[in-house]
Amino acid sequence: MATWINSISRRIAVRGAAFLALALGTCLCSGAQAPPAVVSKLGTVKTVSGNTFTMATDAGLAVTVNVATDAKVLQLAVGSTDLKTATPSQVSDIAVGDRALVTGTAGEGTAGINALRVVLIKSAAIAQMQAAQVADWKARGVGGIVSSVDAASGAIALTVGSKKLVVNTTAKTVFKRFAGNSVKYEDAKPGTLAQIGVGNQLQARGAKSADGTSMVAEEIVSGAFENLSGLIASIDPAAGTLTLKDLATKKTMTVDVTANSDIRTLPLTMATRLAAQSNGGARGGRGGRGGSAEQVAADGDLRRAAGAGLSQMIARLPTGTLDDLKTGDAVMIVASEPAPGSSTVTAITLLSGVEPILTANPNGGMDLSMSLGGEPGGGGE
Repeated sequence: MATWINSISRRIAVRGAAFLALALGTCLCSGAQAPPAVVSKLGTVKTVSGNTFTMATDAGLAVTVNVATDAKVLQLAVGSTDLKTATPSQVSDIAVGDRALVTGTAGEGTAGINALRVVLIKSAAIAQMQAAQVADWKARGVGGIVSSVDAASGAIALTVGSKKLVVNTTAKTVFKRFAGNSVKYEDAKPGTLAQIGVGNQLQARGAKSADGTSMVAEEIVSGAFENLSGLIASIDPAAGTLTLKDLATKKTMTVDVTANSDIRTLPLTMATRLAAQSNGGARGGRGGRGGSAEQVAADGDLRRAAGAGLSQMIARLPTGTLDDLKTGDAVMIVASEPAPGSSTVTAITLLSGVEPILTANPNGGMDLSMSLGGEPGGGGE
């Protein structure tokens, strides 16, 4: 969840970066002689030593920042995008874990910056906001499968287990879309109502009606993912791919396994317990294939109930690589939605050691995308 909040502070700081760059550019360019080029970097502080600190930028670079004695250090409150509200600070207040927006000139080497100004969002403030956000998602959040979308009214019908919920949107509703290769909230991008389709995974946060049948959404996160399961038919380590025949669709799929794919192996005892909880039924690969809507909802209840605890359990398991897998292994995969007519997807999460689950569910395993990173802050019914 820390990365989720980092993504929030990142958006705050990026807007501040544009303002800051404009202000500094206006100031520095008023002289007759062209000043050194001003650069801005945004990231997370990793180490601090005197007037120097290092940070990992959001672009994936390691940067060393030298803070001169006359450089300005400011603290910006979480949620604020106006530098006028920032309060004076000092170099000694910079700490590991803080978010930092650094503006200055290039220092020695390609990864050095001589800071003219450092704007901080303190890690403690981020953590405090995180706790409040998590509590709000738990109290007012819900997650399910989209059954219909009314573009004219902005109403979304959501299937939450065996229940139905109407999610009403307004002009103030914030839409986010899960990235094509991630079910993590922090990777979600700005979205629109038009992107939401039947069968999508959707989480919403807002005020529910007294009878619990509807909600006015303040924030919505949606995405379309494939849930695949079956036995690995082949592995190509050089290409970083594997193939399997999906139990639900009977189609042979090619799965790209990248450096960002999360590979874990369930211990036999855990897989056996989950199999007992999720036993039976036909599972739809997108949360809705394989039978009537009523049958899918009924069959999906136990699997989603079993999957609800997977996020925490799997997070504690060691990560693996494609080299840990072999032909014939039983796997369950959350993957990106394939392009129309394509049978190739990218693995987001891959679980091996799931033989007991697939034995208990011969038409497909549990819907992993509903539990692995799908509900921001752990919210839901």
